[in-house]
Amino acid sequence: MSGLLSKDRIIAEPSYNRWRVPPASIAIHLCIGSVYAWSIYNPALIRAFGVVAPAGDDWRLGAVVRIFTVAIIFLGLSAAVAGKWLEAVGPRKVGVVAALCWGGGYCVGGLGIHLHQLWLVYLGYGVIGGCGLGLGYVSPVSTLIRWFPDRRGMATGMAIMGFGGGAMIGAPLKEFLIRLYYQAPDYLGSSDAVNLVTEGGRRFADIAGQLQEVVVIGANEVAGMIVPGPEGVYLVGTGSTGVALTFVTLGAAYLIVMLVAAFSYRVPPADWQPAGWVPPDAARRSKRMISEQNVHIDVAHKTPQFWQLWIVLCFNVTAGIGVLSVAATMMTEIFGTTLPNIVDGAFAGTYVVMISVFNMCGRFFWASVSDYIGRKNTYWIFFALGIALYLSIPFCAEQVGAAPAAIWLVYFYAATMIIFTMYGGGFATIPAYLADVFGTRYVGAIHGRLLTAWSVAGVLGPEAITLLRDSASTSAIQRLAATVDPTRFAEAFGTSIEQLDLLVAERTVTIANLMEIAPAGTVDPTSGLYNVTMYLMAGLLAIALVANATVRPVDRRYHLQETLD
Repeated sequence: MSGLLSKDRIIAEPSYNRWRVPPASIAIHLCIGSVYAWSIYNPALIRAFGVVAPAGDDWRLGAVVRIFTVAIIFLGLSAAVAGKWLEAVGPRKVGVVAALCWGGGYCVGGLGIHLHQLWLVYLGYGVIGGCGLGLGYVSPVSTLIRWFPDRRGMATGMAIMGFGGGAMIGAPLKEFLIRLYYQAPDYLGSSDAVNLVTEGGRRFADIAGQLQEVVVIGANEVAGMIVPGPEGVYLVGTGSTGVALTFVTLGAAYLIVMLVAAFSYRVPPADWQPAGWVPPDAARRSKRMISEQNVHIDVAHKTPQFWQLWIVLCFNVTAGIGVLSVAATMMTEIFGTTLPNIVDGAFAGTYVVMISVFNMCGRFFWASVSDYIGRKNTYWIFFALGIALYLSIPFCAEQVGAAPAAIWLVYFYAATMIIFTMYGGGFATIPAYLADVFGTRYVGAIHGRLLTAWSVAGVLGPEAITLLRDSASTSAIQRLAATVDPTRFAEAFGTSIEQLDLLVAERTVTIANLMEIAPAGTVDPTSGLYNVTMYLMAGLLAIALVANATVRPVDRRYHLQETLD
C-alpha cells in the first residue's frame, strides 16, 4: 500500500493531459467543502430532545457552532503540518489520509449525536474531521500551480473552487437526509387542552398523574420547525431530528468519493512546462510583483510579507466565516418574522446553497481576474467594496424591521452574495499571491502554514457572531418583557415575570413567544440581532486593507542562494 501511495508512482508521462488533474481536486474539495453548509445542522442539533423546539437539556446554539469552529481550527493546524509533508510524499497519500479523517470523523460525530455526548461530536467532526479538511484542502494546490504555471490564479481557483461549492451539493443533501430520517415527537394537543405546569423554568404536562417535560409551539414558532406541524404541546424525548443518521450516511459517501479522487492525482515531471509557453519577462514580473526567486519554507515566516498576508487572509476569512456558521439561522431571524410568507426553513436552506454557488464562482472568477490585474489590486477590491457592503446590512435590517418589504430582502441577498464571491475569491487568490511573493518551489508548504490564519478566523468569526447575537437577544427580551402586562405573562408561561432570567436560560421564553403577548404595534427586534456584528466585520476588513497595502517584494537576503544570480 505504501508503494501504491508513493510520490514516484504518480509522476505523469510527458504527454499527460494536464486537464485530467483538476476534476480530482474539485471532487475532494466538493466533499470537504460541505463544511460551509454547517448551519443546516444547527436547527436539528439544538433540538435533539425537543425535536420541534429546544428543550431544557438541549445543546445551546453557541456550543453547536463551536463544533464548526473546532473543525476550522484543526483545518488550519493540520494544513500547517501537512504542507511540508505534502512536498515530501505527494498529493495521493495526503488525499487518502484526508478521506479517512473526513469520512471517519463524520461517523464518530454521528455516534456522539446519537449518544448526546457533545465531546464526542467535537472529537469526531471537529478534531478528526478538521484534520481531514486541512489535508484535503492543501493536497491539490501546489500540484495544480505546477501544472498551470501560465495561469497561477486560474489554477488555484480550480483547486479551491470545489471547496466553495461543497455546500451547493451538501446543503440540499443534508436537508433531504434530515427530513428522510426525521420522526415527529408525540403530540399531546393544543396548549388549552393540556394541563401545563412550570417548574424550574421548564414546562411540564400532567400525564396520568406524572409530570413529563414538554415544549410548547406557538403560532410564531411553527415556521421554525424542522418539519412544520400543528402548534401545541409536544412531549420531550420522543421522535428524532434525524441528524445522527445523516452524519453516518454522509461520512460513508464522502469516504468513497474522496478515495477515488485521491487515487486519480498525478504530478508533472521535473522541469515540465506547457508546450509553447514563454515565462513572463522581468518587466511584467516586476509590474505584478511576481518573483522568480524562491524562499524556503523555514524562512518564509521570518519575512514581514508572510505576516502581512496572514493578516489579509485572517480578517478576510473572519468577516465571512462568522456569517457562514449561522447563515440559515441568520436569514430566518432577520426576515422570517417580518416576511414569513417568503422566508421559511426551505428558503433559508436555499440561501445556504446560493452562498455556496457564489462562493464557488467567486473563487474561479476572482482568481482568474487576478492573473490580469494582479493579486494586490484584487484584494484592494475585496476590502474596499466589502467594507461598504457590511456597513449597509444593518441599515437594511433596520428598514425591514420598521416597514417589512421584499426589496430589503432582495438587497440583503444581493449584498451578501457579492460578499461571498470575494470571500471565496480571497481563498483562491492567496496561493497565487504566495507563489508571486515567495516563488513556486515551496508554495504548498508555505500555503499550509499560512492557513493557520484560517484557524484563528474560525474562532474569531463564529464566536463574535454568536456572542454578539446572544447579547443582543438577551437585551431584546428584557426590553420586550418590560412592555408586557405581568398578568398576560403569567398566563402564557405559568409563572411570574420575576422568573424571566430562569425562563430565558431554559429556553421557555423567547423573542418569538414574547411578541405574541406584546402590546399591539411593538416592533419585533429579531431583525437587528446581527447589526453590531456587521460593524465589527467592516472594521476587520479595514485592518486587512492596510495590511495588503503594505506588501512589498521580499528582500534578497531571504531568497534561496541557489536561485540567486
